[in-house]
Amino acid sequence: MKRTLTVLLSAALAFTAAACGNANQGSGDQGKSGAPAATEPKKETAAAPSGEPVKLRIAWWGGQARHDYTLKVIELYQQKNPNVKIETEYAAFDDYWKKLAPQAAANQLPDIIQMDVSYLSQYGGRGQLEDLEPYTKNGKLDISSVSQNTIDSGKYDGKMYQMTLGVNALGIQMDADMLKKAGADVPGNNWTWDDIDKVGAKLKANGKLVADYMRYDVFFPYYLRTMGQKLYNPDGTQLGYTDDKYFVDYYKRYQKWYDNGYFLSLDKLATKKLTPEDDEMVMGNSAFSFSWSNQYVAWAAAAKRPLELIAPPGPDGKKGLFMKSSMGFSVTKNSKVKDEAVKFINFFINDVEANKLIKGERGVPVSSKVQEALKPLLKPEEAKVFDYVAWAQNNSSPVDPPNPVGSVEIEKLLKDTSEQILYKKISVEDAAAKFRKEANAILAKNKK
Repeated sequence: MKRTLTVLLSAALAFTAAACGNANQGSGDQGKSGAPAATEPKKETAAAPSGEPVKLRIAWWGGQARHDYTLKVIELYQQKNPNVKIETEYAAFDDYWKKLAPQAAANQLPDIIQMDVSYLSQYGGRGQLEDLEPYTKNGKLDISSVSQNTIDSGKYDGKMYQMTLGVNALGIQMDADMLKKAGADVPGNNWTWDDIDKVGAKLKANGKLVADYMRYDVFFPYYLRTMGQKLYNPDGTQLGYTDDKYFVDYYKRYQKWYDNGYFLSLDKLATKKLTPEDDEMVMGNSAFSFSWSNQYVAWAAAAKRPLELIAPPGPDGKKGLFMKSSMGFSVTKNSKVKDEAVKFINFFINDVEANKLIKGERGVPVSSKVQEALKPLLKPEEAKVFDYVAWAQNNSSPVDPPNPVGSVEIEKLLKDTSEQILYKKISVEDAAAKFRKEANAILAKNKK
């Protein structure tokens, strides 16, 4: 995997990127909700005859920059395919999944939905997504310039439920000038959790935050990886770490940061959409934004000032860091125009003109041919993203398997438990035991 992605990323260093808002992973949003199981879809025609009018519905999450260029890509597709009319649905990450859930329950999902690895088992495991592998074999989805590792990142339970659109890594966006003005040392890729204590005190004394927050379902699993542990065991039937010491150590540290005023208060955080425009670092109120590398350009553009991109804290950050499918497109099982949906996805990943608009904003593009074609368009801030991703490829460990069924419930449980800790409604030790008991019950319930 390392060799394959190294080749991919070396080519990618010579073209553009822009940033998003999830994940996470996507934008670093919180409060995800799972999708209920759909009813059995009716028998349907895969696509309208060639040249006949076709209507496609496409849904995605992201910030304003993503919305703007995606609409331009759609306009370009419609110009090249005048018989196709595309209806769009988009929102911030949290709202996106809330809107998708009732559509899934009613068997009325859009034809194409943007997919996150956290939800791949949830939707794919419940029969709501089309297996795309047959389309790669009949030539309708051209993956000839895509690495096998990237293709495999969209698989769950042996089926290709997602066409990955890009790869990225955890990357911390940093306002170095703010740190210098506060008299704090500017960290690099080798910084540690203890450094957050040091810079946090300096920033607090100058009326600034460390960050709005650190997404619970992203950075606790990252911390576990640095300790040689995993959130889930290999078969997804229970938590992967057996000693609650890891939970206690992480959350005692996090609680101290919160109590010291290094992060945004929970009541203020609850009002956030977690888009580039309302990020505390973008607004000049914090020195960091804990997110993903593919978010950098959009965040930097919104901030309108120089920013840096560094690795998450260590020690042992190399064990914690991993290359991630930034997001993908999935075709839903209830779609009546699956062939046309696949055709659009094929256009999205392989068309050079389209990717001149996308510019790697959804992660390092997966097509090596597209990467080569976009080399002349590289801008300094975009090069910074791909330099970082190339560095991360050589300073990371293999990615974990796709999250098991029930993981969305567990992520919500972790968020709720984290907030109970910060509100002092439960001790960290009791929270660790409670989380283990309830998480294992969720995983046991969803075990096949």
